[in-house]
Amino acid sequence: MEAHPKKSPTCGTICLKYLLFLFNILFWLAGGTVLAVGVWTLMEKSDYISLLNSSFYSASAYILIVAGLIVIVTGIIGCCATLKEMKSLLIVYLVLLLCIFLLEIIAGVLAYINSQQLDEELRLSLTKNMQQKYKQLGEESVTDAVDKLHQEFKCCGSNSSSDWRDSVWIKAQKERVVPDSCCKTPTTLCGRRDHPSNIYKVEGGCIMKLEEFILSQLYILGAVGIGIAFLQLVGMMFTCCLYRNLKK
Repeated sequence: MEAHPKKSPTCGTICLKYLLFLFNILFWLAGGTVLAVGVWTLMEKSDYISLLNSSFYSASAYILIVAGLIVIVTGIIGCCATLKEMKSLLIVYLVLLLCIFLLEIIAGVLAYINSQQLDEELRLSLTKNMQQKYKQLGEESVTDAVDKLHQEFKCCGSNSSSDWRDSVWIKAQKERVVPDSCCKTPTTLCGRRDHPSNIYKVEGGCIMKLEEFILSQLYILGAVGIGIAFLQLVGMMFTCCLYRNLKK
């Protein structure tokens, strides 16, 4: 009996393979970017996490790290499934893409809900931490975070510099009215004079500055998420097309 010759892949299948392989490289790079942003957020801006009562900001960084790792692994699976033309692995890859896509939607909704509550949380937690924990024993992380906040965002106090009048530490200090980190040029005991020429006078105080910073981070994460979600939709379309061609 004459053996049937093995069918050579069609032009459409070859094109789909290369397109899906290119997509997986982009997807893998996107995963690396998300992972890097998560690590950077956790390492570089972790000082401000101690000023918030909520763990949402730090949890967001960890979610990014985990999501980045999952995306990288999914990209590797996609490359293997594409090159080896394994239909079962293509199905696993498609399911993973769909799961990541649904998780992104859930994370986006949660981020939006939390961003609406951000202002009230900042006002309560930042004022409390500045007035009750600054320069107190065992609260060195809060002290360092407040000093860094003053200098990096050029502000003083939660709402204004006058908030420091109710600070536990300031009440115990007779020679100053604000911390030295509020000064435009920080020097020892420079916080004795509460004057615009000496200290930062920003309308809205540090709450406004910190809120703008966190919201800008959320917008960046949202933009990255939308970009990856679009890539995933394209990837799912290519995967379905390649699976149909291989099935034929």
